[in-house]
Amino acid sequence: MKLARLALAALPLIAFSAPAALAQDTSMSFFVTSVGSGNGGDLGGLDGADAHCTKLAEAAGVTGKTWKAYLSTQEDGKRGVSARDRIGSGPWHNAKGVLIADDLDVLHLNPNIIKTTALDEAGNLVNGRGDSPNEHDLLTGTMMDGTAYFPSVTEDRTCGNWTSSGEGSATVGHHDRHGGGNISWNSAHNSRGCSPEALASTGGAGLFMCFATN
Repeated sequence: MKLARLALAALPLIAFSAPAALAQDTSMSFFVTSVGSGNGGDLGGLDGADAHCTKLAEAAGVTGKTWKAYLSTQEDGKRGVSARDRIGSGPWHNAKGVLIADDLDVLHLNPNIIKTTALDEAGNLVNGRGDSPNEHDLLTGTMMDGTAYFPSVTEDRTCGNWTSSGEGSATVGHHDRHGGGNISWNSAHNSRGCSPEALASTGGAGLFMCFATN
C-alpha cells in the first residue's frame, strides 16, 4: 500500500513536467539588420556579415546563439556557398516571438515573412515600399530556393562575394513582398551596383537577414 501511494503521488509531477520539456524556444532567432555595414555591398565577406549579425543580436540582449547571414557566394567552375546551407534547420522566430518558419522547406516555400514580421533585432519595423526612404531590398545573392547561382551565371550577383562597395551587383529580396512583380523575399531582382548610392537607388540600404543556427 505504501508503494502504491508513492507511485500515485508521483503522477502529477510527471504530468506537469512533460509539457515544460516540450515547450518550444520562441526567443529571437531571425531578424533583418537594422543597419548595414556602412560600406554598401562590402560586408567583409561572409565572416564579416556573420560578425555583424552577432554584434547586433548581442547588443539587443540575445546571447549564446550562433548567427549566420542569409547570403550566398559565387565561385569559378562550381556553385558557391548556398545561403540555405548556412542557417541551420529551424524553427526561427522574430524578436517578438512570432514564428517565421518551422524548417528550411517552409522557409523557402511559404515563410511568414512580410513587413509586419520581418523585424529588426530590436523588434522594429524595417522601412518598405511607401516609406521614406524605402529600404526593402535585402542583400542575399541567392536564387529563390536559397541556393547559390550555377557556375554558368558569370555576372556578379554577390558584390564580389560581399567584398565590393563599387563595381558588381547583388541579388536582393523584398522583406515586405512589394515592388510590382518583384515580390520574392529572397530573390526579387538585382541591384544597380554595390555602392551605398547604387543600393539606395532601387530601395536598399545594404541590409540583410540573420538566422540563428542553434
